[in-house]
Amino acid sequence: MRTGTGLTEKNLRQLLNEWDPIGVADEAPDEYDCMLAPLLGRIGRGADQAEIAAFLRTELVEHFGLTPSPSEPEAVATRLMALKAEGA
Repeated sequence: MRTGTGLTEKNLRQLLNEWDPIGVADEAPDEYDCMLAPLLGRIGRGADQAEIAAFLRTELVEHFGLTPSPSEPEAVATRLMALKAEGA
């Protein structure tokens, strides 16, 4: 078994901060923590990439007031699913 791989709160936070859709992760590394529990819950329930991307898009629009490009949430969902697969 590999140690330190897969989806954890820590590496999910890192992924969201690398994405940093509003450009504040350097000053506020907990800015996206509001998405941690919902994302981990969805993944735990077996959500697919499309559901994760839809959640991310909704958060960007409704919570952060952004208009993401069509591929932006999908790209992050792809990375998230790959991270999850590392721990499978």
